[in-house]
Amino acid sequence: MAISLMSGKVTVSATVNGEPTEWLCEPRETLLEVLRDRLGLTGTKEGCSNGNCGACSVLLDGRLVNSCLVLAVETEGAEITTVEGIRGEKGLTPVQRSFLEEAALQCGFCTPGFIVAATALLQANPSPTEEQIRWWLAGNLCRCTGYDKIVRAVQKAAAEMRGEA
Repeated sequence: MAISLMSGKVTVSATVNGEPTEWLCEPRETLLEVLRDRLGLTGTKEGCSNGNCGACSVLLDGRLVNSCLVLAVETEGAEITTVEGIRGEKGLTPVQRSFLEEAALQCGFCTPGFIVAATALLQANPSPTEEQIRWWLAGNLCRCTGYDKIVRAVQKAAAEMRGEA
C-alpha cells in the first residue's frame, strides 16, 4: 500500500474476482464505494450503509462481510469476490439457478447479497439444515419475497451440489 502525500490517496492492490487489481482511493472510502464507483462492479448494492441489510455482501479472503463496513485500504493483498465473480463452469451456479427456478427474487435489489451469502454458506456447510440456512442468511434483508422461497432455493442448491438433485 502506497500513500501519495500530494493527494492523500492510497494505492491498494488486491485480487478482485480472480483478477489482480489496483486502485487509488481515499483512506475513508469503503470497499463498497470502491467496488461500485472505482471498479464499476455494481452488482454489490448499497442498501443501508451500516451493515444491517446484507445487500453489499462480498467474500473477503473467503469470509462473508458487509463491504459497507470495510475500509478499502484494509483490503491490501486480499482476495475479494463479488457477485460478478460467482460463476459456474458452464453458466449459472447451482445457487443462481435455484434462485431463478424457485422464484427466490422479485425486485432483485437484495439478490446479489443473498447469492454471495448462500454461496459462502454452502462452501462452509454443504448440508445445512433449514434452521442453519435461516441463521446464516439472517444478515440479509428482503422486502419483497419473504424468506421461504430463498430458503427453498438454498436447500435445492445444496442438494444439487451434493449430487442429490
